[in-house]
Amino acid sequence: MLGFAIVGCGMIARFHARALGDVPGTKVVALVGRNAASAEKMKAELNLDCVVSSDLAEVVKRPDVHVVIITTPSGAHLEPAVLAANAGKHVVVEKPLEITLDRCDRIIETCEKNKVKLCTIFPSRFGDANLELKKAIGSGRFGRLTLGETTCKWWRAQSYYDEGGWKGTQALDGGGALMNQAIHNVDLLLWMMGPVSAIAGMTATLAHERIEVEDTAVACMRFKNGAVGVIQAATSVWPGLPKTIGIHGDKGSVVIEQDDLLRWEFDSAASDDDSIRARFAQKVGASGGSSNPASISHVGHARQLADFVRAIESGTAPVVDGREGRRAVEVILAIYESQRTGRIVELRG
Repeated sequence: MLGFAIVGCGMIARFHARALGDVPGTKVVALVGRNAASAEKMKAELNLDCVVSSDLAEVVKRPDVHVVIITTPSGAHLEPAVLAANAGKHVVVEKPLEITLDRCDRIIETCEKNKVKLCTIFPSRFGDANLELKKAIGSGRFGRLTLGETTCKWWRAQSYYDEGGWKGTQALDGGGALMNQAIHNVDLLLWMMGPVSAIAGMTATLAHERIEVEDTAVACMRFKNGAVGVIQAATSVWPGLPKTIGIHGDKGSVVIEQDDLLRWEFDSAASDDDSIRARFAQKVGASGGSSNPASISHVGHARQLADFVRAIESGTAPVVDGREGRRAVEVILAIYESQRTGRIVELRG
């Protein structure tokens, strides 16, 4: 039985706790909050059988804690991650891994030094439609990849930022619609299309007050394979639209909206094309968080945490390790740099 401690007891921590309930061989053994009251509230709400603490340093001394999940504000991931890794605990970090590359690197290096596993949470990679798309790319069905596009045109009311405390701040959010919401889309695009060589972007704050970050952003990029791409990200689009990803090549096109397949076309048909179209043509009815962050399913988290358990037990790498998590942060920071300088930003990654 792998024991998990969850650090941070906000909304996303509840997704992790529910997800672990679906992963055999795991148990939440500790909740760590800034104050014991927040942890006690979560414990009671989810009917968890675990200890409650406001001191992570004491919790990581427990022999029944094997993994620490970090669900603190984005700009406060480094310190608990390093503390856990130095105590010999495996580390799971909610997206983004951190809000600067230096802080990302310090987490990665500390985990490597202590020989513990590290993963960044990107549950979209574990969606069935996205897995089929990745498989089609790997088998060469698109021919030469030419264009990758993704949209995250969501809506967040002003109350989302006003009530969140840290949300919308540069110090703890690290960015807005790109760093907080569309980072899942950015990760998917990189996973499908490969690394970016150059990127240009524009951002704006158009529909919200009293926030230090963008609520609207666009970017265009060139991938190392020569293809080009487009990102649209927003929390300013009412009423909030399902996220999309589209991959195109000279022999095929696929477009996925949330978990539904809008287009699956290739110049050479395969025997399972019709069954794939039928399987993913059903509307699931879920918004995926387009207007309400609490409406996101925890299934993707459960699949990713199950993969992390597999990695620990087999001594292999998780599907999304720390270096994979760093890639999306690097691209988003490059978009912010392009906005500041008005220039195309070259990437080395």
